[in-house]
Amino acid sequence: MKLILGSLCLCLLVAGSTALYPSSSDVVDLTPANFDRLVKQSDSIWIVEFYAPWCGHCKSLVPEYQKLATALKGVIKVGAVNADEDKSLAGEYGVRGFPTIKIFGANKKSPTDYNGQRTADAIAEAALTEAKKKVKASLGGKDEGKSDSGSKTDDVIELTDSNFNKLVLESDDVWLIEFFAPWCGHCKNLAPHWAKAASELKGKVKLGALDATVHQVKASEYGVQGYPTIKYFAGGKKDKHSVQDYDGGRTSSEIVSWALEKYSENIPAPEVYELLDQEILTKSCEGKALCIISVLPHILDCNAKCRNGYVSVLKEIAEKYKNKLWGYVWTEALAQAKLEETLGMGGFGYPAMAVVNLKKKKYSLLRGSFSNDGINEFLRDISYGRGQTAPLPGDGELKVSTVEAWDGKDGQLPEEEDIDLSDVILDDEKDEL
Repeated sequence: MKLILGSLCLCLLVAGSTALYPSSSDVVDLTPANFDRLVKQSDSIWIVEFYAPWCGHCKSLVPEYQKLATALKGVIKVGAVNADEDKSLAGEYGVRGFPTIKIFGANKKSPTDYNGQRTADAIAEAALTEAKKKVKASLGGKDEGKSDSGSKTDDVIELTDSNFNKLVLESDDVWLIEFFAPWCGHCKNLAPHWAKAASELKGKVKLGALDATVHQVKASEYGVQGYPTIKYFAGGKKDKHSVQDYDGGRTSSEIVSWALEKYSENIPAPEVYELLDQEILTKSCEGKALCIISVLPHILDCNAKCRNGYVSVLKEIAEKYKNKLWGYVWTEALAQAKLEETLGMGGFGYPAMAVVNLKKKKYSLLRGSFSNDGINEFLRDISYGRGQTAPLPGDGELKVSTVEAWDGKDGQLPEEEDIDLSDVILDDEKDEL
């Protein structure tokens, strides 16, 4: 009997060990059994982490997440879902990686994805912003996310039989289009998700909505037989045959994920520019989330083949992260000496790399190897908010000199001038004179 009880205790300990947060934690353990009651049906703002016990990043988040839960106690609820065990909840909210953090605000059917830094302060700030939205909506008497007909909102473009060809077929833009009916219940349920997805995809994929009960020509042309029907139009030249059926989920996060995956297949990688003047820096990096600045060895220290190898690495990285709003520039060692001094580059030798957030006036230096793997790890940590950053010195502006472009050839040492000895008067000749 003692052996059986001992085995039972061991099993319970092993089962309990899969949870990252103990029962004494202020982080609420959420499961399919209590999720609807505690989260969906409550008036509280909820921050919910979807994690897997084996995930290293999830384990690293634990102390900050517990700190967050304690700080927000009585203000905003903080919970966690073991998505490895409760796959149904993870699937319902389109969770594809760990940890995924969502904020359930006023509209519980359409949570907001949190993609900021994984610190207690940053997550709390995002949640408090969501709480302010809820308060403003209540004071204004508006229920955010609701639409009277289908998906018409500011960021969802209203399409008709008359404007469809011009806006969609004759443009180079990527489109995701919903054909809806105003009386359709599923369309009404989709509306807040469609609107939210349109805002998140703004500048990348255009989301449109066409009332198929009114504009029947286009609905018939694209074989619409039920509502909502969603069609995808790739970027570039297109016609009525260049259309695909949407086969993703109906939540905003699922729509965004599906659209971004398609978008990344179509968009070219950003150019990797040689930094020749201030205009190139502005063109490459202004308005971008990050500016990746590389300083390559001098051409006398690294010939054309060597340099092109480094540039190829940068192009591979630009291709890998092409769906990010990042800019890429490179310069030769000491060609932009003031820029190097501002960013503290060169002290570790060349090549060197700095990632700059021009908006926040912060930067971070690559400390690892200037290789595909080394740069990828560095940029991944930066994008997750884990890299070490420092404020840009002075006024936070990057000053660039105007320099000549590399001619693509190996370096040449300057030729020594020949001295014509016939024109030289030696010291003893001077004495004779």
